Amino acid sequence: MTRYDEIGIGYAAGRRTDPRWLAPVLAALGPAASVLDVGSGTGSYEPPSRRVVAVEPSVAMIRQRPPGAAPVVRAVAEALPFASGAFDAALAVLTVHHWPDWRAGLDELRRVAGRRVVLAYDTARHSDFWFVREYVPEVASLERSRPSAPEIAEHLGAVSVVPLPVPWDFTDGVFPAYWRRPEAYLDPAVRRSCSALAQTSPEAVTRGIARLRADLESGRWQADHAELLDLPEWDAGFRLIVA
Repeated sequence: MTRYDEIGIGYAAGRRTDPRWLAPVLAALGPAASVLDVGSGTGSYEPPSRRVVAVEPSVAMIRQRPPGAAPVVRAVAEALPFASGAFDAALAVLTVHHWPDWRAGLDELRRVAGRRVVLAYDTARHSDFWFVREYVPEVASLERSRPSAPEIAEHLGAVSVVPLPVPWDFTDGVFPAYWRRPEAYLDPAVRRSCSALAQTSPEAVTRGIARLRADLESGRWQADHAELLDLPEWDAGFRLIVA
């Protein structure tokens, strides 16, 4: 059983493609006609109108792929079952931090495709997110164990690294998606779609949510974070890496 067979139930409901991220992902793929989507999950950012093959190890995630999605092969990033140079581009969206041997996985992307497009995040910025810093600091130790966007870019020999800010009304429920909508974190369904919370001690998350609820009811959160309330977007550390 893979990690996402345990924590990925209901993932598709909370993680919906946002066109404001899809557009730069498509641009980063350039003219690639064939794309391998590694760690594809439910296929949120797979490019339309191109030949796409998905790779996903989790049965739970594969079952949530929508009708008409690209064909999927059950495999892991570290051992891609394809010939060298089989694809024009390899795509990996918010998945590298879950790979047991992320360097080997990135080497496999390099082997099978001439162009590599990886969406990752700066773990230091995630660790400094107000939700982590003030409510569930235990998440920071998990983030420190994960590869960060600068490390990934260096290993790939990136030619460009583009920040992808998170709009205040983002539809893809990544962990910091609700940076301006803190009440969303009170919803268990929202928390289940965030791997950082799903992999943190339930007791720690419960304590943090209780504190957040109290701060929202008292108005303390709004007072402490007034500077966020008028921002249209915020840099949570997400980076689009092209090599």
